Amino acid sequence: MPLKILVHKINNNARIPAYAHEGDAGVDLYSVTDVTIMPGQRALIPTGIKIAIPRGYEGQVRPKSGLALKHGITVLNTPGTVDAPYRGEVGVILFNTDTERAYKVKAGEKIAQMVFCRVEQAVFEEMDELPETSRGEGGFGSTGIK
Repeated sequence: MPLKILVHKINNNARIPAYAHEGDAGVDLYSVTDVTIMPGQRALIPTGIKIAIPRGYEGQVRPKSGLALKHGITVLNTPGTVDAPYRGEVGVILFNTDTERAYKVKAGEKIAQMVFCRVEQAVFEEMDELPETSRGEGGFGSTGIK
C-alpha cells in the first residue's frame, strides 16, 4: 500500500508534489514565486504547500541533479528533513554555487525533490565504554583513497 501524504495548498499557484516517472524515488517540489539568487548566496524558496507526513517517516529534501550540473544550484542543508509533526509551509533553501552568474528561480519551476524515508526513534543508554569493533576509532580518511 502506498504511503499517504496529505497536502494543503496555501497558495493558489502551488503545485502538488509529483513523480516525474514511474518508479522514481523522489517527488518534485515547485517554487511559487520568482526569486533571484546571486552568486554565492542562498534563499528560502516557498513551495506554497503544507504536508502531513505519517509518524515514523520523514521527508528528505534533496537537490535536482539538472539544476546542480547546469547552474550550480543545490539544496544547502541536503538532505533537509521535514519531520512528521511539522505542519508549516515546506520551504527549500537553495544555494547558488556559481561564482559569476545569478540564477533566477521562476514560479512553477522544479526546485528540489523529496524522498520519503522510514525513521526510528532511538533510546540512549549511557555506558562507561562501548563494545569494540574491528574499525575502532578510525575515520576521516583512515581507509585511504585506493
